[in-house]
Parts: sequence; C-alpha cells; structure tokens
Amino acid sequence: MSSPFLEATALSCERDWRLLFENLDISLDSGQMLQVSGPNGSGKTSLLRVLAGLRPATSGTVRVKGQPLVSRSADLLWIGHAAGIKGLLSAEENLAWLCALHRPASRAQIWQALEAVGLRGFEDVPCHTLSAGQQRRVALARLYLDSPPLWILDEPFTALDKQAVSQLEDHLAEHCREGGLVVLTTHHSLSRVPDGYRDLDLGQHGA
Repeated sequence: MSSPFLEATALSCERDWRLLFENLDISLDSGQMLQVSGPNGSGKTSLLRVLAGLRPATSGTVRVKGQPLVSRSADLLWIGHAAGIKGLLSAEENLAWLCALHRPASRAQIWQALEAVGLRGFEDVPCHTLSAGQQRRVALARLYLDSPPLWILDEPFTALDKQAVSQLEDHLAEHCREGGLVVLTTHHSLSRVPDGYRDLDLGQHGA
C-alpha cells in the first residue's frame, strides 16, 4: 500500500517551555483538505510551521510521499499569516522573486495570476502603497501559478473582502478536486469545502 502524501506521526511541540500539543498523528492524501482549529495558544500556527519544515517538532516525524520532509520541501507551498511581501518591490517583482526560489514563472504567467486575484493594473505598483487586502492578494497570487500539490496556509483569508473570500474558497476546493491538498488555519467559517474535508481540533491534543 502506498504512503499518504503527508504523514505526521506522534508529533509534539513546545513553545517557551510549554507543551502545545502531543502525540498528534496526521494522514493526508490527494484531494483532501485539513482545517486546523482550536483556541488561541493551542499551537495552530506552530503545527503548520512544523508541517512546512519551518520549525522542528519537539518529537515525532513528518514525511511527504514517504520521505523525510527535508527532502520533499519542493512538494509544498507555504503562505504564512504575514503576507511575506517586500514593500519596496512591485507586485510582479515580489512574485518573480518568490517563484524563483522554487518554480520560476514568466512575466505573462505572473500578470495572469495577478489578474486572477483582482490586481490587474497593479503589476508595477510598489507593494508598500497597497492596502493590507491587496498585499494579501499578491501573496495569494502564488496559488494561481504553477505550484506544488500541497498548500499550507496560515489564515489565508486575513484582510480579504467578501468577494475575495468567496473566490479563494472556490479556488482551494477546486485545487483539492484536481488532486491537490490543503492544510489551513482560519477563523473564517468555510462555506465551500471539498468532499475530502475534515477538521483537526488542537484543543483535544493539548497537554
């Protein structure tokens, strides 16, 4: 039997000498979406950063396609709670720089992605002049480019208006329907989810 695309076994995580969660097992395969929920301080962002390889777990293992996460980092895309956008660069320059780290994109592809998130005409505008919602859209434009199958998203709906929220919900569900995977945290109540949706309440895994 083949391994799950994303598998975490017996994960535990401490922050500031406090145990956030322990003995956590996760198995996620193509077409599935996992929403990580729980009260403030339960370790939602910490878990996502562990799954993205951005911080070590206190104990346990994370594997992608049966291999240690460190060797499969190209199979995932991380977008954190902060937009991660450089203010002095334009929207196009930010995306070109971010894509160059993994999967370079052409100018035409970048412009098309920006148009998909409602930023047509803002391609050359320095990002520090954009609103918080527009900066969030620049970051989310990466989801409309050639991207890895596993998306790990920390509060992706932050600062988005109602129309942008609806569009993003549709795009995430479509990504799963096409065989992709999504792990996300959000305080937003999702109204559109794929058949492979499930919720993980970290409040049930605390110390």
